[in-house]
Amino acid sequence: MSWLGPDDEDELDEFDESAVRVRPNPKANRPRTKRRPAHEDAEVGRVLGVDRGRYSVLLGEDTAEERTVTAARARELRRTPIVTGDAARVVGDTSGDEGTLGRIVGIVDRTSLLRRSADDTDQVERVIVANADQMLIVVAAADPEPRARLVDRYLVAALDAGVRPLLVVTKTDLADPAPFLSHFEGLDLRVFTSARGEMPVAEIGAALVGHSTVFVGHSGVGKSTLVNGLVPSAGRATGHVNEVTGRGRHTSSSTVSLRYRGAEGNGWVIDTPGVRSFGLGHVDPANILAAFTELAEIAQECPRGCTHLPDAPDCALNEAAASGQLGEAGRARLDSLQRLLETFGVRPAAGGHG
Repeated sequence: MSWLGPDDEDELDEFDESAVRVRPNPKANRPRTKRRPAHEDAEVGRVLGVDRGRYSVLLGEDTAEERTVTAARARELRRTPIVTGDAARVVGDTSGDEGTLGRIVGIVDRTSLLRRSADDTDQVERVIVANADQMLIVVAAADPEPRARLVDRYLVAALDAGVRPLLVVTKTDLADPAPFLSHFEGLDLRVFTSARGEMPVAEIGAALVGHSTVFVGHSGVGKSTLVNGLVPSAGRATGHVNEVTGRGRHTSSSTVSLRYRGAEGNGWVIDTPGVRSFGLGHVDPANILAAFTELAEIAQECPRGCTHLPDAPDCALNEAAASGQLGEAGRARLDSLQRLLETFGVRPAAGGHG
């Protein structure tokens, strides 16, 4: 016997879920989830270059299974920059056969990251290369005229990234490089010189063994010629300097990793496009000071916010130089440090206590 009348039964029908129409799922696919697969089967390889959204990745480096695969970026990495030198995790078709395409699903933690900005006020950084441990700065003694301030900027970027800088002066048959090189006295900087027909390929190559070295330089200084001399199979285009403007023509349009094979061992040459400016908006000035180990220790006695420039009040570094504590070599290194800080447009707090 029911205690509900007809009107009560009609009211309850409104809450009966069995009467609700459920939209069919013709594809029978599961609801989307934010959980991503672990990709435990991914292979890790070196990113050699990128061309229109496709990455060349070397897998099985220095093994019998070494091959280069073409890969695309996974959707979940769309906001993650992938650059030459990265160690990428690749899944999918990793055979390297023509027409196949793998997928990059992750990037291994980087040991270094070389960056630049459009100018010194731009905080948006442009990543140049990952995992390099050396920077070879290429500059011409003449044609085009060397730009010490641009080299200073390369040095600052290298010191900020924890990358060892090297310097090559080309075209020394056209001008004596000594006046230009005097600008860098006091720096722990290995220098090579190169003249027409006298490129020190073996000497420079020996410095590349066991390292990933990024080559940087102004257009027209002979960087591509040097790369081709070190890696004959590179085929990097070479250009000339405009007689009217004195500027070089851009010949390398992309960053690419090339394997150096020498009598003493192998290394990696990372060739980059020539640039006429190198912004430092991303640099931490404390990293510049940290590269001058013995000066950084003295700077601990500086007042908070000390710029360490020649006119900085109560600067322990300037006082040490004035008292003779630093010696001739130490004063030369302090001059180099202060020049780099001035080039950077130093901001306060590059060291100091308090």
